[in-house]
Amino acid sequence: MTGPEILDIARASIYLMLEISAPMMIVALVVGIAIALLQALTQVQEMTLVFVPKIIAIFVTLLLALPFMGQALGGYMTLIASKIAAG
Repeated sequence: MTGPEILDIARASIYLMLEISAPMMIVALVVGIAIALLQALTQVQEMTLVFVPKIIAIFVTLLLALPFMGQALGGYMTLIASKIAAG
């Protein structure tokens, strides 16, 4: 393998990591902003109020996105295996 091919694989892996982690990060951002807005409006400054809904939302998103994540990682592994086999 040449240098540009290795850089292409590295670029694809970084893009895949962002693609896989984006749904959970977006949901965590939205839930965090919603709870922060709720806390600011109601003057309730409970620290544990942020964590539980965010963890539950991320877990549900993970369960919903798991087939997509498996398919994306499987396709990437097939690409890497074909590159290794080709030499």
